[in-house]
Amino acid sequence: MKILALAASNSLKSINKDLIKYASSLIPDGDIEFLDINDYEMPIYSIDLEEKQGIPDPASRFLDKIAKVDALLISLAEHNGNYTVAYKNLFDWATRVNQKVYQDKPLVFLSTSPGPGGARSVLSLAVESAHYFAGKVVASLSIPEFFKNFDTDKGLLTNDLLVKQLKDTLSHLQDNK
Repeated sequence: MKILALAASNSLKSINKDLIKYASSLIPDGDIEFLDINDYEMPIYSIDLEEKQGIPDPASRFLDKIAKVDALLISLAEHNGNYTVAYKNLFDWATRVNQKVYQDKPLVFLSTSPGPGGARSVLSLAVESAHYFAGKVVASLSIPEFFKNFDTDKGLLTNDLLVKQLKDTLSHLQDNK
């Protein structure tokens, strides 16, 4: 099963990138391709810019990556209870090429943050809206208090209950082969 894994953050020190790498390591037989949204930087979306200059090529390249995989694994960073501007901008441009961004692929959303909320607000937004963009959310999970529950030196979750929950969450990707 070919899976596209990405953190919806442009931070070079993203804890969501750490989480996505760890989560990907738990998928047996997974052919994982990591996508860095920094490789898809575009001007901030506006209809005026689109009409004047057209849709930037990175939006189509992003959609092409999704088209070539069987499933998606996305870890969402949260800024002020919402998507990061970098991910939202990429997503907004992509919808101008194809409203069905997720292309009916099985999708697992993860989220994490340093606080006890674990970025649940943005996770909820993503899960609730995915169907509008042809997203088939098969599971989602929030990991609270990242630095309390994740060993950044070893690159792994240290909370046994969260490890079990993450494995259970990821198993839904395999169920949708």
